[in-house]
Amino acid sequence: MLTGNGLIIGFIIALILLFVLIIKFKWDAFVALLVVAIGLGLVSAIPARTVPIVIAEGFGATLTGVGILIGLGIIFGQFLASSGAIEKIANSMLRAFGVKKSPYALAATSVTVAIPVFFDAAFIILHKLVYSLSLKTRISLATLVAILAIGLIVSHSLIIPTPGPLVVADQMGTDIGVFFLYGLLVAIPATLVGGVLYGKFIGKRIPTGDKLNDVVEDLNETVETTNRKEIPTWLAYAMLALPIVLILSNTVMNNVVFRGNQEAFIPTLFAIIGDKNSALLISVIVAIFVLKPFIKESTADVMKHAFEASGMILLITGAGGAFGKVVQETGLGDLIINVMQGLNMPALLLGFVFAQILRASLGSATVALVTTATILGPMAVDLGVSPVLLGLAICAGGIGLSLPNDSGFWVVSKFGRLTVPETIRVWSIGGFIAGVTALTFIYLLSAISGVLPGL
Repeated sequence: MLTGNGLIIGFIIALILLFVLIIKFKWDAFVALLVVAIGLGLVSAIPARTVPIVIAEGFGATLTGVGILIGLGIIFGQFLASSGAIEKIANSMLRAFGVKKSPYALAATSVTVAIPVFFDAAFIILHKLVYSLSLKTRISLATLVAILAIGLIVSHSLIIPTPGPLVVADQMGTDIGVFFLYGLLVAIPATLVGGVLYGKFIGKRIPTGDKLNDVVEDLNETVETTNRKEIPTWLAYAMLALPIVLILSNTVMNNVVFRGNQEAFIPTLFAIIGDKNSALLISVIVAIFVLKPFIKESTADVMKHAFEASGMILLITGAGGAFGKVVQETGLGDLIINVMQGLNMPALLLGFVFAQILRASLGSATVALVTTATILGPMAVDLGVSPVLLGLAICAGGIGLSLPNDSGFWVVSKFGRLTVPETIRVWSIGGFIAGVTALTFIYLLSAISGVLPGL
């Protein structure tokens, strides 16, 4: 039975084992997380008979908060991608900013698109746009890849309704609309510094050369549009905004307009339609009917792709919650916090560092955020810090230090046409800079939290 410092050492060994299982032996993260959770539980003070129960409770509790939302969010994102709405949004932003300011247009596009669409899918959808921009503007391919990738991962880690920040907000007990607004606010400087500014810096040191010679003909090919109308720009934006507007309407009506009379009909109505699950369900239903004329595939095929993507994400999210629950039950969270506090580590920095360590070691931003939030969430009040700010600090820790154990690393390397060393310089370091920038901005929000609503 491990206690005290021995438990901390055991946790470190558990993380190393998890890393080895996923990277060396190619185990799926879902299985690896459960195995390590059981192992850590058995060597801790948790009664052996209780370990499976704790794991099941952690798995179930995590999916209770976000399971429906993850499934609906993936379905909604799949409809947007299949209808061409994502490409339409990207092209409209390029026209609005102009070719000379295309890096900023790409940054705005990446942050916007990653709100409903997962990182890997969004990067693959938009990578040809990066090729085209590099050829037209002569801007370094590395610069544009950095902007796209960093913008996507910042949004993926900070802005609801992606699973990571959803779980964090749920574990912190914060209002979804408030967390969304502050997450969006923090994402802007993180993307500008880690994506645009650092992207321009590193792009001068990684020449494009002849990397794009073989894609010119492919880019000039006419896209097949048989049986698919082109979606209007206004409709693409309207569909993207629909779930966000519904969620925010609940926040405004119940926390601003009818703050003292929440039992009335109107705030109750908005509480129902603006609930995170209801908002996305409504959005999915609208997408099924409104976007159908713009999709070549059948609705069943679109759903099938979404179900295939959501299954493993749900399992990994639940397993991450189970691992976090075991850690919480061992009392390790209190021990680590006491150690960090003994080092005079502030609560916000604690959340950032904890998530950053898990992000680098496990290779998954979602797992890192779920695990950290599960451990630190119940302690937010005891730490004497705003749950919203602590949640955002955890999310900031999930942005950077993506290493070869992360599938996103290889997506950026392959579709960004970068070597492994170049990917580390562009993607890994750029993400770390974005995460630190986000944390810095969170500290600025903390300094003026007294005058900011919801903090």
